[in-house]
Amino acid sequence: MANAYGLIEVSGVVAAVDALDIMCKTAEVHLSTWERRLGGRLVTLIVEGSVSACNEAVEAALERCIKKPVSWGVIPNPHEEIVRMVEFSAKRWKKKWAEAQAKQKAEEEDDPKKDSYLYTV
Repeated sequence: MANAYGLIEVSGVVAAVDALDIMCKTAEVHLSTWERRLGGRLVTLIVEGSVSACNEAVEAALERCIKKPVSWGVIPNPHEEIVRMVEFSAKRWKKKWAEAQAKQKAEEEDDPKKDSYLYTV
């Protein structure tokens, strides 16, 4: 069970990646899940770690992110329903990632040129 969640909602995927990078480099947190809304215009990142680490990570992202986050917060000792909601989101995200990886692997295996050193045009 998560000790704490740190949440940042920012406009744009690039700003979200920047915020995540800042948070993970600043404190001992890791990405639990993320959600995109409004066609990716709003991205919510949820990181997990100790209460102090989540506070430090969120504060650092607020100070240094390339765009000011729309909203943010830290949930210490999250209720089991919150944990369940985050886990559900993470499962969807990980499932999509696994499907994309499998599709890429299948496409690479079907590529007749993959073992050829010479390509003719």
